[in-house]
Amino acid sequence: MSSAGEKAWLETPLGQYLLRREQAYYDQVAANIFGFNALQLGLLDHDLLRTSRIPARLRGGKEGEVALRMEPEFFPVASQSIDLLLLPHLLEFSNHPHQILREAERVLMPEGNLIISGFNPFSLWGLWRMLPNNRQNYPWCGRFISLSRLKDWLALLGFEVVGGRMCCYEPPFQQEHLLGKFHFMENAGDRWWALAGGVYFIQAKKKVQGMRLIMPGWNESLATRKGLAPAAQKSFSQQEVL
Repeated sequence: MSSAGEKAWLETPLGQYLLRREQAYYDQVAANIFGFNALQLGLLDHDLLRTSRIPARLRGGKEGEVALRMEPEFFPVASQSIDLLLLPHLLEFSNHPHQILREAERVLMPEGNLIISGFNPFSLWGLWRMLPNNRQNYPWCGRFISLSRLKDWLALLGFEVVGGRMCCYEPPFQQEHLLGKFHFMENAGDRWWALAGGVYFIQAKKKVQGMRLIMPGWNESLATRKGLAPAAQKSFSQQEVL
């Protein structure tokens, strides 16, 4: 999808409504994640890292004012070098979402944080996408990925989901006055239809299988009979200990 179509839609009342909700979420979460390097891919005209205290905050993409000129499927970044990676609405507009996630796993540090936002197909927004007149326009032209499928993909790559939420419960009307009439749905959404938000966020951590330290199986009664103190003050030879 061209960035021109994305930019035009984000300037509509519906697009502005989405941006307000997403910016609020990223502002809250990014402020509490620490490290040295953070990278945002997607929604590049909007600084979703503005509250982050990570010193090096970069945006990457194919065009626009970005620090990294790159294809979204191939990150020009060293392995295990990123502490926080944001992927707002990137997967559903890529022909290779699995490749993007593989690259995300590669560049993240162990215990690094990945935050993804996507359109929920099981919502009023997902139903709106099914209308024939909408399928050619942003964002309805995207391949909406269900939250359960995305969790499965992340689990296969060794990520652990540690947080998330949903937003944008109002119907996706383009007219501002219609959006205002359904504002009550946003306030009640988390309580009454928590899984039906038009947009979901998911926060995951990269987990790396580490070594397991195996301690010797000391026999405490035998050690007592031999007069071994719990914290010895001298060095014993192997024969003395046995």
